[in-house]
Amino acid sequence: MKTAIVTGGSQGIGAGVVKAFLDRGYNVVANSRNIAKSRAFEASEKLALVDGSIAEAATAAKIAGAAKSKFGSIDALVNNAGIYFTKHFIDYTVDDLRSLVSVNIEGFLFISQLAIKQMLAQKTGGSIVNITATLADHPIAGINSAVPMITKGGLAAVTRSLAMEYAKQGIRVNAVAPGVVDTPLHEDHPKDFLKTLQPMGQISHVEDIVDAIVYLTEAGQVTGEVLHVDGGAHVGKW
Repeated sequence: MKTAIVTGGSQGIGAGVVKAFLDRGYNVVANSRNIAKSRAFEASEKLALVDGSIAEAATAAKIAGAAKSKFGSIDALVNNAGIYFTKHFIDYTVDDLRSLVSVNIEGFLFISQLAIKQMLAQKTGGSIVNITATLADHPIAGINSAVPMITKGGLAAVTRSLAMEYAKQGIRVNAVAPGVVDTPLHEDHPKDFLKTLQPMGQISHVEDIVDAIVYLTEAGQVTGEVLHVDGGAHVGKW
């Protein structure tokens, strides 16, 4: 029985991934700041819930500890927890930068290191899927997110580096790069405007991103891939 860790698991894409993994027979450790209190899920023999900010090393230690003590292994990790907000570049503060880095980069580092250490000890390989963003490589004029994209671009780079570093040990590292997704992040944004942000003129559903994450988790010959789920926004101008 394989065990998967999902960060940012209480709503949106993360909650969809937790459900999908449970449906596929995985044991799951789900984390968010308040996942137990949020009542998004009930803990069960197949599901452990760990509260806490992924920006803190102690939270990562609790997550990895829960996976090992309750289920005995870590076979897959989805680094879904992340924060994002838009401003003109000159309006971002150093505190904005530090908050983005603490969650999106440090949070990734803490839990990924522990997961890889456990996968190496198990000698059975494993999968890590990171969530980046199409905007990191293909910015859109008027969507001012230069500073968050420092972190998302960094995740795309580390995805490729780790894929090479651990290929011989059977640990695959991939990423999904969504465009606009219908999640609570966009609940206050007009849908007609959001639809203009990709060539197909649609807003991706959570299930579209979840399908890509599940595919990469189980695709035994795919590593170092950044899979764009963005209605073609990464291809060119429209």
